[in-house]
Amino acid sequence: MPAACDLSAVEARRLIGSKQLSPVELLESCLSRIEATNRTVNAMVAIDVTTARRCAKLAELVHLKGEELGPLSGLPIGVKDLQATAGLATTFGSLLFKDHVPTEDDFSVANIRRAGGIILGKTNTPEFGAGGNTTNRLFGPTGNPYEPTKTSGGSSGGSAAALALGQIPLATGSDYGGSLRTPAAFCGVVGFRPSPGVIPDTNRPAGLLPFHVLGPMGRSVEDAHLLLLAQMGRDKRDPFSSSRDTCFPARLVGADLTRLRAAVSTDLGCAPVDRCIAAVFREKVQKFRHHFREVQERAPDLTNVHEVFETLRGLQFVAAYRDVLTKHRDQLGRNVVDNIERGLKLSVTDIGRAYVEQANLFKRFLSFFEEVDLLICPATAVSPFPNEQLFVERINGDKMETYMRWLAIAYATTMALSCVAVVPCGRDHMGMPFGIQIIGPAGSDARVLEVAYALEQVLRADKIAA
Repeated sequence: MPAACDLSAVEARRLIGSKQLSPVELLESCLSRIEATNRTVNAMVAIDVTTARRCAKLAELVHLKGEELGPLSGLPIGVKDLQATAGLATTFGSLLFKDHVPTEDDFSVANIRRAGGIILGKTNTPEFGAGGNTTNRLFGPTGNPYEPTKTSGGSSGGSAAALALGQIPLATGSDYGGSLRTPAAFCGVVGFRPSPGVIPDTNRPAGLLPFHVLGPMGRSVEDAHLLLLAQMGRDKRDPFSSSRDTCFPARLVGADLTRLRAAVSTDLGCAPVDRCIAAVFREKVQKFRHHFREVQERAPDLTNVHEVFETLRGLQFVAAYRDVLTKHRDQLGRNVVDNIERGLKLSVTDIGRAYVEQANLFKRFLSFFEEVDLLICPATAVSPFPNEQLFVERINGDKMETYMRWLAIAYATTMALSCVAVVPCGRDHMGMPFGIQIIGPAGSDARVLEVAYALEQVLRADKIAA
C-alpha cells in the first residue's frame, strides 16, 4: 500500500469516510514527506503544524462520533501565497509583506475550511504572482520535483511541486497568463483554470478586469474537481460571480469522446513554441486522436492577442502597484517593476484599442466553438529551464519581445476568457513532464472537466501519460 500522502485526494477522503484512514495519520504522512523533500525543492514556505494537528485530531473525533463529514474532511491543503489565510503568514512573495499575517481568510479559503479541509501551509510564488518561474527575494526558487535545478514554473509553482512530491493531496492556484497551467505541466499534475467568477475573487485591484482567476490543483482531474466544488460559491463583491455552480456535477462522469469534434494546434496560430515541444505534441496527438469522432488541425483567430494581453496586464499592474513602485522600488523584483513601467507608458488610445480588440477576439473565439467541441494544444512552449533563468529569452533562436511572450500558448486563451484543464501527457524530449491544455469557451467548465477526465483515462490506459 502506498504511503498515505501518496494517495489521491478522492481515495484518501473515501478511506477517511470509511474509517480506514485517520486524518491524523494522513497529516503526519504529509509532514514527514515535507520534512524529507522541502529542503531540496522549497515548495512550502509557511507551515502551521500546531493548528493543522489540532484540526486533524478534531476531524478524527468527528469521524469516530459518526457525524456528517464535509467533502474535504481530513484532507491537508496547501494554499498559494497570494491568498489570505487567517493566522498564517501571507507574503505575496514580497519583502514588503514578509511579516504580514492576515486576520481573515480569502473567500475561497474560508470555503475550504468549511468543507473540512485542513490548511497545512502556504506554497511559494513569485512576487505578486508576476512571472513564469517561481522565485522571489524572500524565499528563493522552487525547484522542479523531477529535477530540482530546473524551474517548477510559475506563478503557482509551489503548489504544483508540493502536489507532485506528495507533500499535500490538494492545493490552490491562480491563473492570468498561465500561472496555474504552466506549473501543472512542468510538474506533471492537473490544474484547472475556471471561467471568471466560478471561484469568486474579491481581491482583484481592478474588479472589472476578469482575466485573473483562482483555481484548483491536484494529482488527477477528479482531485481538482473535488477541490473546485469546495472553492466555489457566490460572492457579490466579485462582479463576475454567479450561481453557475449549480451546473457542476457532484461527481465527474467522463464525456463520450467518440461524439466530440476536437481541434488541435501546436501553437494556437500565434504563440512561439519550441520545435521539439511541437514535435512531442504532434506525436502525442497521433496516439490518442482515434478516440475522438473527428480531429481537425486548426486554431481560433487570436489576431492582436499579444497587444491586448500586454496592454491589459500593464493596466492591471498600474492599478495594483503604482504607489508601491513609487515608495518601495528598491524592494520590488524585476518582473513587477517591468509590468508597472509598461503600464505607465500606455495612453488612453492604447487602452481603448485593447478593450475593443479583446471584445472582437472573444466573439471570434465563441464562433470557433460553433464548429468544434474542444481545443487541445501544448500547455507550455518549452521544457522546464534552469532556476537561475528568470524567463525564456529565445525560442527557436528568435528573441522574445517581452519577458511574458514565451507564455503566449497560455495567455492567448486567457484573453478569450476560456476555461482550461491541464492534464499530464507523459514526458517531453528532455524527459521532463509534458502537459496538454483542454480548452473550452467561458461557461463550459463542467464539460471541459468531463472531457479532461475522459481523456485522462485514455492517456493512462494507453500509457501515454506514463
